[in-house]
Amino acid sequence: MVDMHIHTKYSDGDKTVEEILKMCEKRKLEYISITDHNTCKQYEDSTIDKGIFTGKIIKGVEMNAVFKNKNIEILGYKIKETKIIDKWSEKSFGEEVLKKEQEESKRKLLEICDKKGLIYDESKIEKDIPFTDYITIYIYKELMSHKENYKILGEFAKSLDIFIRKGLMNPNSEYYTGTDNIEKPQYKDVIDVIHKAGGLAFLAHPFEYRFEDIFKFIDEIRKEKELDGIECFHPSADKEQMKALELYAKKHNLYISGGSDYHGSKKPDIEIGIGKGNLNISKEIVEKWINV
Repeated sequence: MVDMHIHTKYSDGDKTVEEILKMCEKRKLEYISITDHNTCKQYEDSTIDKGIFTGKIIKGVEMNAVFKNKNIEILGYKIKETKIIDKWSEKSFGEEVLKKEQEESKRKLLEICDKKGLIYDESKIEKDIPFTDYITIYIYKELMSHKENYKILGEFAKSLDIFIRKGLMNPNSEYYTGTDNIEKPQYKDVIDVIHKAGGLAFLAHPFEYRFEDIFKFIDEIRKEKELDGIECFHPSADKEQMKALELYAKKHNLYISGGSDYHGSKKPDIEIGIGKGNLNISKEIVEKWINV
């Protein structure tokens, strides 16, 4: 069993690299990739090569990108030159940039909350969070601590992912926070830098975006810049959706990956290796590209 999508404190996870490695060893995973957002600094951690995890670690990253004003993520695997990723990411995801984005996101979202009549105590929204983390997680947590908000939020009260994807990132939603003043890298440029770093580029969790026609969307981005693969196995997809992605990937000669997208307590229903219990990703699936 493998898990090719894991986050640590180097981005928006709440576990150290050492803690993650111990969890993966306990789960007896055979391959893993720690795919923190827009950074490979997790691979400079002092614990990464201490033999805590006896399986194989594939150097990875998850990068934010934009395609036709739609926010998506691209997973990079088999990264050979991690410093290329980190240097390139500094422009869009450096400390000063992300701190500014945090402040702006908080301001916009709280304005929307006020307009919608949502109850919250701003003093209880966690402060001084790492610049690599997302303030929206903590605002949502505070909103959900007030049961009176559930009726107002409706569908968005079901999960943080729905709130973000169908609300904050959806131009047709009353909760849309709009574009910010920070230039996000374009899809094709993200693919290019992953390839420049010696890696393979995979579209992350297609069904998490909740686009109307995800396969049409995948066709569109592939016309602009071809992918190396697709993350077919992910907690955001049900069995039929995962099978459909797998068939699509095979039809178009794209590699296949999958992972839990583990973040720790921020996504309490997700476990390393098994996601929501619906994952059991065979090593044979990833060995087709890991060993190329």
